[in-house]
Amino acid sequence: MAIRTSELLKPVQAAQGFDRTALLNYAAAHVGGFPALSELESFEITQFGHGQSNPTFCLQAVSNGTPKRYVLRKKPPGVILQSAHAVEREFQVLKALGEHTDVPVPKVFCLCNDSSIIGTPFYIMEYLEGLIYADNKLIGVKPEKRRVIYLEAAKTLAALHKVDVDKIGLQKYGRRDDYCKRQVDRWERQYIASTGEGKPSRYGKMLELAKWLKQNVPINDSLAGSGTGLVHGDYRVDNLVFHPTQDRVIGVLDWELSTLGNQMCDVAYSTLAYVIDATPVESSSIGGFEYIGKPEGIPSLEEYLSVYCSVSGQPWPAENWKFYVAFSLFRGASIYAGVFHRWTMGNASGGERAKFTGKIANSMVDRAWDFINRESVLPLNPPLSVQNSEVLAKDSGGFVPSQKVLELQKKIIKFMEDHVYPFESEFYKLAHSEKRWTIHPEEERLKTLAKQQGLWNLFIPLDSAARARKILFGGNNNENPSDLLLGAGLSNLEYGYLCEIMGRSMWAPQIFNCGAPDTGNMEVLLRYGTKEQQEKWLVPLLEGKIRSGFAMTEPQVASSDATNIECSIARQGDFYIINGRKWWTSGAMDPRCKILILMGKTDFKAPKHKQQSMILVETNAPGVKIIRPLTVFGFDDAPHGHAEIIFENVRVPKENILLGEGRGFEIAQGRLGPGRLHHCMRCIGSAERAIELMVDRSLKRRVFGKTISQHGSFQSDLAMCRVDLEQTRLLVLQAADQLDRVGNKEARGILAMAKVAAPNMALRVIDKAMQVHGAGGLSGDTVLAHMWANARTLRIADGPDEVHLGTIAKLELQRAKL
Repeated sequence: MAIRTSELLKPVQAAQGFDRTALLNYAAAHVGGFPALSELESFEITQFGHGQSNPTFCLQAVSNGTPKRYVLRKKPPGVILQSAHAVEREFQVLKALGEHTDVPVPKVFCLCNDSSIIGTPFYIMEYLEGLIYADNKLIGVKPEKRRVIYLEAAKTLAALHKVDVDKIGLQKYGRRDDYCKRQVDRWERQYIASTGEGKPSRYGKMLELAKWLKQNVPINDSLAGSGTGLVHGDYRVDNLVFHPTQDRVIGVLDWELSTLGNQMCDVAYSTLAYVIDATPVESSSIGGFEYIGKPEGIPSLEEYLSVYCSVSGQPWPAENWKFYVAFSLFRGASIYAGVFHRWTMGNASGGERAKFTGKIANSMVDRAWDFINRESVLPLNPPLSVQNSEVLAKDSGGFVPSQKVLELQKKIIKFMEDHVYPFESEFYKLAHSEKRWTIHPEEERLKTLAKQQGLWNLFIPLDSAARARKILFGGNNNENPSDLLLGAGLSNLEYGYLCEIMGRSMWAPQIFNCGAPDTGNMEVLLRYGTKEQQEKWLVPLLEGKIRSGFAMTEPQVASSDATNIECSIARQGDFYIINGRKWWTSGAMDPRCKILILMGKTDFKAPKHKQQSMILVETNAPGVKIIRPLTVFGFDDAPHGHAEIIFENVRVPKENILLGEGRGFEIAQGRLGPGRLHHCMRCIGSAERAIELMVDRSLKRRVFGKTISQHGSFQSDLAMCRVDLEQTRLLVLQAADQLDRVGNKEARGILAMAKVAAPNMALRVIDKAMQVHGAGGLSGDTVLAHMWANARTLRIADGPDEVHLGTIAKLELQRAKL
């Protein structure tokens, strides 16, 4: 379970007290931004209960009613081991990293070496309000979140290890060569100093372990080349502070043991949870994921290492993994022996938890020998399944699709080239003819072909598919694996790479059964539909046998504020009676449209956001009257269409209500997150195609004695289009990643950014392409005019730009207040 930083604060231990007034005077004089003493209303000191090393305190100074928090970290009082608890080195490395790198560390303010102030040297740094996962099993954390936390830890460690110490002034922070040899000697000495001769008893196997380690130091340890650099020394999940709402590290803590040296020692130490549970509690089990079972969601050791190696560029560590893990257990045992010794003297910063560390130290030695005696501890190479998992590729610098997604990309691109682009002109001909409200037979053939190739319902997220699979199929997927009724098991991020390709054609999404508003409506039924609703309406939609519409916007009110909606849904016995007028009901003109999801009000007197409900309405129900198709810059988007509809005393069975009365806003937010992002993804594809058409035109057309492509003004425009598109693509992919990791509510800020950025970018790029095409770009002879009209619609559809900008601004202001 995650613990907020503030929840770790406790009263200062009696043995850890110091001169409060002296500290206050020092802080006021040396910490930038610290309240002036004349304005100070209160000053409070509390102690962090987490951690077993240097005592750490929270300083809270209140002035003008505003509290400011800082963190003080100091050496322990009393006699301590030589070279231990070097707060001066902590300050040095934090300052260098904070000022010169993107490694997430708290900002440091000042270092005090004058022991007369509070009894020992100390430094003051930034307070980070975030989450700490003190339990490496992540009890109480959702499985999908567990995986993200561990892999974020691996990526952060890789980022730390990629730091060029020469460039940030840490080239003399330690010796790089003979790191393991020197470390074994150091921890052996510290263990001996903490045990025996009137101190806690010494464990013979510990000294034997030191001997084995000295005999098995990796050959490359004597060199200062690749694989050496900045080492944290105590890197593990519970020494990381995560953002309060986002699954990313905002602070790496406890740098007491940092130095330069063999970085794989850091990696092995960070994986000790896989071989032992070293939490200082009274327990008969010493655990270890590989011994007692890995909690659901936590990645395998191989996946964790694969992510680290991919991001850091380090080689797979199989050759010396036995040494690195045994050394980490050896060092951990020495550290815990020192903590236990300090506890017996009454100056251990970890309080009562420290009394269990002596037992754990011996258990770590036993587990080290067990690990050494195992025949195999790591595959010689990363397993193929891990290599193909979605991790950041070496030197990629961005999102890279998994092998599974790459294969689907290839298939969709080939499908588009072989089947979609060649028939676009035929689809447009029918859409502009007297028979435009009919379906081209070629479309149905292509849908069947897409199903056969496994390119069907790719938009469905894993969690939605899981719910429907449980309800509809008792936990089993469709019997025919090629049908993929519930999609290919993709995340929103993975689908983003594919949805972009579909966006290159106005006709493609529906061919893959991934077109709006069907995707949003299917998502609603997947997430919120009852078994009866799913069987009656979801299954035919998944099969592509019918289509649907979404009835929300009303002509007489500003529907961007959904509380304005006036359509009524009144309960009468076993039915609901619907009365109202809707327009821009996309999909309703399609002859295959059989069902509408309608948003209206079931209780006009309820709290503002509990008045609305969503209900399923059959298009052939008595009282449903389609008045006309609406046009977008002259395009009626036949046979899909956007209808104005009157609902006059429409009787709908009570079983058609979705989730329950007053849940409309809740459903809308669940629906609109992925739906908005799908529009953004398709905008990327539209812009890509516009650039292709623009370039092709520029190479073929001559003006003023040379091709358009040779004109400097064109080249400048083309370059800016590419810059614009790539920036937006990264934003959209980041939004998809956030949607997967933290959900729609927490990702609403970046989703709003993407929804504003993508259509506006597409409009700019398509406009440049239209300009290069001249008058032809404004006609129906290319797809550009239709794509431009669609992109312009998206600045209003699913919420106008102004609403999304308001969301972004409010979140910024809230963050500033924090």
